[in-house]
Amino acid sequence: MPFLAPHTLIANQVRIALEEDVGSGDLTALLAPTRPARAVLRTREDGVLCGCAWFDAVFSQLDPAVRVIWRAQDGDRVTAGDTLCEIEGPARALLTGERTALNFLQTLSGTATLARRYADAVAHTKTQILDTRKTLPGLRLAQKYAVRCGGCANHRMGLYDGVLIKENHIAAVGSIAATLAQAIELAAGRMVEIEVETLEQLEEALTAGAPRVLLDNFALADLRKAVAQTSGRALLEASGGITLSNAGVYAETGVDFLSVGELTKSVRALDLSLRFSLS
Repeated sequence: MPFLAPHTLIANQVRIALEEDVGSGDLTALLAPTRPARAVLRTREDGVLCGCAWFDAVFSQLDPAVRVIWRAQDGDRVTAGDTLCEIEGPARALLTGERTALNFLQTLSGTATLARRYADAVAHTKTQILDTRKTLPGLRLAQKYAVRCGGCANHRMGLYDGVLIKENHIAAVGSIAATLAQAIELAAGRMVEIEVETLEQLEEALTAGAPRVLLDNFALADLRKAVAQTSGRALLEASGGITLSNAGVYAETGVDFLSVGELTKSVRALDLSLRFSLS
């Protein structure tokens, strides 16, 4: 299983989500607090499961007596109709936590499912699909974990763990070479990447010692030329205009990475169903 987000982060995200939904109290708490109940969670469509720890945390924060028995784990491919888990515990806690728990699980499973489709689309190549910083506010580490569960990889987490030099940085400093030199010095061993828009800029970056280059909105023919021109001198990442339908073709150009903002910014939740019964 890919490295999970820290327990404290998950707990904090769940606490905020419960405060948002439950507020001062659940007005639909119609059953006695200790009335026992059971629930079964199933998927209505094929996908990749992700978010079990968030789902568990919702119910444990509401009532530690709730027990979740998982039949699948994060990263598992699931098929429409599959039982994902069974839940036992006080009915009031189960009913109060239902929506918040499903929001986390459906959202993260949706991200993992799309990531798996992209990973499958380029599986015949050596190219790796990367996410971006275009994430839902407050859920970056969770979504990036979901991306890994789906078989893709993470770019930098934020502005603190890597440098991506863009055209405005170059304009402010004055040249590709000068900007790279400053970034490499400041990054202290972290990832440094520079974005270029032409083959001429690519050569400038390579000559200046760029370890990694982002080819922004390059046509397929120019991507092939860029790979030949670079000849292993740097890692190459392509971005812009990449979709699920053309990712395989972009990967076949020979670039090392394809970055896809859609993985985390255009979220379609996986369709799940949680059905209750009183014990």
